[in-house]
Formats: sequence, structure tokens, C-alpha cells
Amino acid sequence: MPYDLSSRLVIGLASSALFDLEESDEIFRTKGEEEYRKFQRENQDVLLSKGVAFPFIRRLLSLNNINPTSPPVEVILLSRNDPDTGLRVMNSIESYGLSITRALFLQGRSPHKYIPALDIELFLSANSQDVNQAVMAGYPAGQILKGNIKDDVLDRELRIAFDFDGVIADDEAEAIFQENRILADFHHHEESKVNVSHNPGPLKEFLKRISDIQKMEEEMEEKDPSYQRILRISIVTARNAPSHKRVINTMRSWGINVNEAFFMGGVEKSKILGIMKPHMFFDDQRLHLDASASVLPSVHIPFGVTNRAK
Repeated sequence: MPYDLSSRLVIGLASSALFDLEESDEIFRTKGEEEYRKFQRENQDVLLSKGVAFPFIRRLLSLNNINPTSPPVEVILLSRNDPDTGLRVMNSIESYGLSITRALFLQGRSPHKYIPALDIELFLSANSQDVNQAVMAGYPAGQILKGNIKDDVLDRELRIAFDFDGVIADDEAEAIFQENRILADFHHHEESKVNVSHNPGPLKEFLKRISDIQKMEEEMEEKDPSYQRILRISIVTARNAPSHKRVINTMRSWGINVNEAFFMGGVEKSKILGIMKPHMFFDDQRLHLDASASVLPSVHIPFGVTNRAK
């Protein structure tokens, strides 16, 4: 029987998100494809340095220990390399002991067309063009922002933080605020629809899968009290009361539970994130990411009205 991806959380991952490729990319830009090919062949057994998404992916794959016979997480490499130059990436994946065995090598072409064929619920890349093409096509994707990220190997917990509007939910409410920047109008709109669930945003299905895996962890803990959970899910949003109610009601209607919610009301998010230290934070506004991206793993979701206006 074919291997079924539809029942798993599937992440599509560019090599630029997983590893630091600055040196090889500079050779490609300045010396051309042949010199790049020569460099990658000569260094195919030289381990690539960890990239921004590495700590996130390593912990995400560790969730497969919940059910090794039917792993809940699948990570697929989607690379602009060809198979020859991509060998160094695959060798590095193997050397780090990451259970990533499926890969697409597309020799310079954007991978976004393959997202639905692989049931991918999140595509991560440092290439803004590839991410924008995916989002414009209606697929869930985010751009990994450059940062000086450290991986604490003794910390096994996986902390994931999400903005709400334009990430988990669509931009309906955000559009109300952006229209005239009057906060009272935004709150009035949300109060009038407090029991009406938001339409899904680009990462709703990804969050739903993560929440389902967290429920699997809860079952593990019930069977074995010594089991230590890995996942911790947070929402960090610029909303505050009274607009928080619709967020909670929407999550209930979707059957999604989170561990924490921070309704910041315009307070700088990086202050909370600096304490939380998530292994990935997703936000649709670069304004909220630029303050923390240098030290916190951050992903820009180029979706909705705040990105179309630029």
C-alpha cells in the first residue's frame, strides 16, 4: 500500500531553513552554478551548520517516539538544488540523526506546486519568493527570518507560539482595524460576532495537527505518569479584552486547546517571547518580528491585509 501522508502532520522544509547556507549561496551568487557545484561536491561530507529551524525540526521529529510504528510527524525536504548538489544536505541530515528520508530536488524551480500533492500543512523556507508564491496560491507557508539561534540540546520541550489574526484565523478582523485604525471599531466588530467562529487562517490546519498530537501526549501521560510532555502551545496576540472572547470561542469550535494565551493589547510581544523562548514564533507582521528575530526563531506569514498593503 502507498505510504499515507494524509493522516500525519507534514512539514515541507527548504534546506535554507534547516541549515546555514550563507557560504554556499554566496558562491552561487558570485561565481555561478559550476563553481557552486564544484564546491558542494568537494564539501559533500563536510557537516553543514544548524539553521534557524533546526531546533524546531529536531524536537518536532522527536514526537514520533509517541508511536514509532505510525509516526505522527513527517518532514519532507523541498530543495532548489539538483540531486547532485543536494547530496551534502542529505549527508548532513543523516549525520545529525534527523529522521528525514523523503526529498524533492527541483534544480532551481519553486517547490510550491508540490505542496498539495504531499499533504503539506506548513512549508518553511528562507526564500521569500518561494514563500510568497506558495501563499498567493493559497498554501500554508512562512519565511524563516535570519537569526543567531542556539539549540539547547538538554531542553527537550518544544514551545511553539502563534499570533492569531492573519496566522491562525483569516484577516477579517484585522481588515476592520486597518481600515481606519480605530481600536473601538475593532472591539465593537468582535463583540458583535463573539459567538461566530473566525474563518481559518493559513496555519489553522497546522495548529490543529499540533493540538491533536498534544492530545496523544495527554493519553500517554494518563497511561504512564512518568511521561514528560514535549509540546507547549501558546498564542501571543495584540488583542486584549473584550476581543479575547471570540478568539477563545473560535478555538473551542475548532476543537483546539492551547496551553497559554497572551492578550497583549499593543504591548511589545518580544518582552513576553524573550521569557517564553519559543522554538518558533509565527506572525503575519514583520513589525512584530523584527524586534525579536535576531535571537528568537521567527517566521513571517505573508498573508492578509497587512501584507497586501505593502
